[in-house]
Amino acid sequence: MPSKFFAYLFLLSSFLSVGMFGSVYGDKKTWCVAKPSSSEAMLLENVNYACSQVDCGILAKGGACYLPDNLINHASIAMNIYYQCKGRNSWNCHFGNSGLITITDPSYGGCHYT
Repeated sequence: MPSKFFAYLFLLSSFLSVGMFGSVYGDKKTWCVAKPSSSEAMLLENVNYACSQVDCGILAKGGACYLPDNLINHASIAMNIYYQCKGRNSWNCHFGNSGLITITDPSYGGCHYT
């Protein structure tokens, strides 16, 4: 059930997405998440790339964002950490057109997106 919830959350986020043309929301907080339509291969590539550039320790087993342990969740968290660390520029959420910028905070439970 949780994976369906996240898929719906990400679909909703796509309608609220800022897109590739920069923020139209000024200084409003934004986050980067994986598009639900992304392939597993692309999501895995995104996790590997993002986590080679930034600290993804919260995704480790037992970490605050480890659960649910699925690829779209882990990719979204890794992509967002990268996006936040690299300056929240639209191009830092592109990830081969598999990322989207949202104004809806995707945090859940004890997992807080920065």
